[in-house]
Amino acid sequence: MNYWLGVATLTGIYMIAILGVSVLTGFTGLFSMGHAGFMAIGAYTSALVTKTFNVPILVGIFAGMLMALAIGLIIGYPTLKLKGDYFVIATLGIGEVTKLVIENLPDVTGGARGLTDVPKGASFPMVLTFVVVTVWVLRNFLRSKHGRNCIAVREEELATASIGVNVAHYKMLAMGISCALCGISGALLAHYMHYLNPTMFSMVKSDELVMTVILGGCGSLTGTIIASLILVPLPEILRFGAVQEWRMVFYGLLVILVIIFKPSGLMGTKEFSIQGTKNLLGRLRGKRKE
Repeated sequence: MNYWLGVATLTGIYMIAILGVSVLTGFTGLFSMGHAGFMAIGAYTSALVTKTFNVPILVGIFAGMLMALAIGLIIGYPTLKLKGDYFVIATLGIGEVTKLVIENLPDVTGGARGLTDVPKGASFPMVLTFVVVTVWVLRNFLRSKHGRNCIAVREEELATASIGVNVAHYKMLAMGISCALCGISGALLAHYMHYLNPTMFSMVKSDELVMTVILGGCGSLTGTIIASLILVPLPEILRFGAVQEWRMVFYGLLVILVIIFKPSGLMGTKEFSIQGTKNLLGRLRGKRKE
């Protein structure tokens, strides 16, 4: 039971980061391949603050969020002016540079050996609370004028700018929200794992974050949540008997099948709603009567 509770906790932690990437990639149309770097910034900031100053974990998490947000905005100002593949390459470099900086500061971060004795405290109820609050905040944000403007930037940037929307402002807003959520996710991961190592925030992790958003459906919070619930714990679910040797093959196969048969993602741009569920059940009942 403790093992599966741990898997659920890690799923919730990574879901926060994936939701952050969803705001930038799924709803604003900016593909980032380096957001694991912002998770690392949040993780190491929170760990060092709580270890050095002996403050509560929530203070450390808040500090990690602010640091990831600040660095994300500083980096985002010049990089968000880049278009298409150039922005992707820039974010890829940012993620790798962050990892290398951590590795080359052994006196502060522990370097390649890792940072030990990180204060524990990120329990499942705490992570679940953060997930619920994150989903609620993003849901309201995306329904607001600012969220709709972000979506407009994704759909047609030139047309959005032509009606007076400050495109650069909304790109920065999406970048800030995305980095802040990755910072929170990294901080929670640090206080759950009780240990940090730069390899935990490699390019592969950034790829997984983006891939989960794409498979869930770019433009769907519901799809992002469903994809997170499937893809994050899947390698652990397949860890039994002879299957465990092939679990990553099954993982990759699932990804390929979704891309081939549902290129828009599991949910596309659709969202779950109580009214929509009632309408669906009503249509099913009507078909049964016929």
